[in-house]
Amino acid sequence: MKYLAILGRLPEISQAELEAQFGGRAQIKCEKLAIFTAPNLNEEDAPKIDRLGGVLKLGYLPDEPILDFLQNLPAGRITLGVSNYSGKKAEAEREAIKLKQKLSKMGRKVRIVPNKNAELSTATAHYNKLGRKPLCVEILMLGKERFISLGAQNIVAYAKRDQARPARDAKIGMLPPKLAQMLINLNGSLARGVRVLDPFCGTGVVLQEAALMGYEPIGSDLNPRMIEYSKKNLKWLKQRFSLTNIDLSDIIEGDAVHTKWPKRIEAVACETYLGPPMSQPPVDIKLKTVKRECSEIVLGFLKNINAQIEPGVPLTLAVPAWLRPDGSYSRMNILDEIEGLGYNVMKHSGKRSLLYFREGQIVAREIISLRKK
Repeated sequence: MKYLAILGRLPEISQAELEAQFGGRAQIKCEKLAIFTAPNLNEEDAPKIDRLGGVLKLGYLPDEPILDFLQNLPAGRITLGVSNYSGKKAEAEREAIKLKQKLSKMGRKVRIVPNKNAELSTATAHYNKLGRKPLCVEILMLGKERFISLGAQNIVAYAKRDQARPARDAKIGMLPPKLAQMLINLNGSLARGVRVLDPFCGTGVVLQEAALMGYEPIGSDLNPRMIEYSKKNLKWLKQRFSLTNIDLSDIIEGDAVHTKWPKRIEAVACETYLGPPMSQPPVDIKLKTVKRECSEIVLGFLKNINAQIEPGVPLTLAVPAWLRPDGSYSRMNILDEIEGLGYNVMKHSGKRSLLYFREGQIVAREIISLRKK
């Protein structure tokens, strides 16, 4: 089946996420759009917007004409939105009016969601439940093709998972749940129930997203307070979503460079130590010291975990990169050393690493995907 993805703020990472999940079939149409195909999967394995942290909207190309699809919806008033991703607002409006008129002649009532632009915003699509309920439909126009939305990114759910957790610590930095999802997804299509390790678990954001995606979270952290926070947050998550795949005894205190994890690890997704917080780009001598410290921790972890995992196990790490006065980011440049430790560095869109950052952010994340040789 053919799908259309509206990509997030950093489209390069969003594309990499799709390629990792669907076998490298994602084709970029422009900076914010990607087309990809996926086999006719069962409902459980089919692409889902709530599992793709880098996708703002997701739609599929139906086998039947759009009008037939709309006419065959359950009884009741249809809420219809139309977004035009290859033209003007007026074309989207004309398409919506045309469909409403034809459906009205067939006896169907239709409410059109008004457009401020050629495309409905993610927030507008979400709050109108477009793609989320049978009678709430968004048509995604791309040239002559008409995709049916499977939903927009659930910004409310992300915010609740991030802000409603009982244990938070802004001082250590906040890993966005969407980024946690992307780190997990960049490991490829993992079987349900796979054990996913975060050896720098902090307050447990990666662990919570892994659990919600159907994996078994395994976590560790050097700081006992972070272990306490992760356990509180996972206990809250387990109760709130009635999850059965969380075992709090799998969250242990330990140094990532030396810990021996008691269970077999089948995938790794983590944000490593990012160094001290910074309010301005570091001077060269400080940057050199911080780089060395962070590199030692990352390489030490990879040496340690190598003996504990089987060949082919995927690992995706977010390591630090630092803003320089000229606006560029300085990376640790340790990929060759990583390969020498017994790993293959995987390429995404032809690149060995990707950069996740907000404009002006001092410490960004360089994303690296590996496979044990």
